[in-house]
Amino acid sequence: MTPMTLPPQLLALSHYLSGEFDNREQAVAEPAWYVHLRLWHRPVPLFLEDSLTIFAEQANVVNLERPYRQRIMRLYCGSDPDIPLKVQYYMLKDPTALIGAGRNPALLNTLTPEHLELLPGCVLNVTQQLLAPNSYKFDATPPPDTRCCFSVGGDIVQVSLGFEVTHKKFLSYDKGIDSVTGKATWGALLGPYCYTNREHY
Repeated sequence: MTPMTLPPQLLALSHYLSGEFDNREQAVAEPAWYVHLRLWHRPVPLFLEDSLTIFAEQANVVNLERPYRQRIMRLYCGSDPDIPLKVQYYMLKDPTALIGAGRNPALLNTLTPEHLELLPGCVLNVTQQLLAPNSYKFDATPPPDTRCCFSVGGDIVQVSLGFEVTHKKFLSYDKGIDSVTGKATWGALLGPYCYTNREHY
């Protein structure tokens, strides 16, 4: 399966997700609850046999030289016709090697699947709604009874992932979870981070 034969919904999802985003309006309106963030989603040529892949990174706009949360999103077709698309997350074995790749995509030229670690529980089911001809709204939610966990510096980190995306808007529901209490500790605590796509890639 080549990019030319991938279904149009998968191509649209990748197109909508790709770009440079920020949540300026939200941060100005509610600065106590929402940090002003810049978010980069850079397409990378990995897993091209059956999927489309995006490198993600974000930074506080007052500290753009210190980006964080580097991750890889692999978009592919699922086997369930009711949930046609999926997103599988990977972490970088050495995140420091690609710090700043959102702003400097040349750093991604050396990225290969060997640099990635699959996160089995970090997967989202994506459903779609047709808004108009060739215009979609995608909703990505975790399957029931899954836990997205990974190790950072020897500590186990748990997150709850999720997003909605249309042609210009990206809503992130990502939250950090206290694995003992199950309570959210950071991220979209009062509702999603609402990003606008400022530049499509």
